[in-house]
Formats: sequence, structure tokens, C-alpha cells
Amino acid sequence: MENLLVNAATAFGLIVAAEMGDKSQLVCMGLAARHRGWPVLLGATAAFALLSLIAVVFGASVDHWLPDWLVAAVVAVLFTVFAVQSWRAEPEPLETVAEKPGHGVLMNAFLLIFLAEFGDKTQLATAALSSELSPLGVWAGATAALATTSALGVVAGRTVLQRLPIHLIHRIAAVLFFAFALVAAYQALSPFIH
Repeated sequence: MENLLVNAATAFGLIVAAEMGDKSQLVCMGLAARHRGWPVLLGATAAFALLSLIAVVFGASVDHWLPDWLVAAVVAVLFTVFAVQSWRAEPEPLETVAEKPGHGVLMNAFLLIFLAEFGDKTQLATAALSSELSPLGVWAGATAALATTSALGVVAGRTVLQRLPIHLIHRIAAVLFFAFALVAAYQALSPFIH
């Protein structure tokens, strides 16, 4: 149980840092500016739970198909790329959110988040983490992290979010991604060193 909690906390910390100021948070802010916050948050959380589940199933499956050193090498490369992207990231502008008529706010939030985040860096990071850590812990941590950033987007509002040093949060995410890349690189090389 302790290992599960550590894995969930690890996924939570990495994904929160990576997702702060990202487009999904801005989508939640845009929807919440025009609608009640709860349906937006529930729709976003449902989308993230499904996206994280897809990522975890993929990551855990890949871990069984490929040799451990190869999975670790791919994870190291992915996390290095994510570190560079996070380090160089600029805050994304708040865009107008187009709603589809005939759908409820919850469904709009679900669809907008699901489509915007499918294949995004946080989904790939979740898949990579689940190939190295407990899939259940990674799913719980990633889903909680994405729900948290969505809630911050709903609650904070546009003016509060713009006052946060988003570039600093992106830099912290870059350092975390790079640290995980180093650990994965060590795991990839260790069978050849010993």
C-alpha cells in the first residue's frame, strides 16, 4: 500500500507541474467563466480519468511486451524531450472556447478536454510512468493531478492565473522530467554496465 501511495504521489507531482498553465486548464477557465463550475470540473475530471486509464493500460502493456532496458530507454528519451519542451514553454494564450449546441456543459467539458489532451505530453508521461511504476498508483496520481489543475482553472479565473509565474512552474516541470529521465537512463544502461 505504501508503494502505491508513493507512486501516486510521484505521478501527482510530475503531472501537476507539467499541466499548470496548459491548454486544458485554460479551457476549464473559459468554460467556467460562462457556466457553473461543477459541471465543467466533472466533465474535465471524467475526461482525464479516461485519458489516464488509456495511458496506463498502454504503458503497462508495453512493459510486458518489450525488454525492461528498452522501455527504460524510451522513457528516458521521452522525459528528456518533455523536459526540454517544459523548459522552453511559453504561457498559452486564453482562447475562446467553442461550444457545440445541444450538449450540456458537462459533455462539452468532457469532449473539449478529451480531444485537446489525447496524445498530449501528460498522457504520454502517464504511459511512461506506468511502465515503470504501479499502474494503479500512476492512474490515481495522474487523474488527481489533472482534476486539481482543472479545479484551479475553474476557481482561479483568468486574472489570478496570469499573476502566477507560469514560466517558473514550467521550469520545475522540466527539472522533474529531467530527473525522471536520468533515473530511466540509468535503468536502461544498468543491464549493460554490470
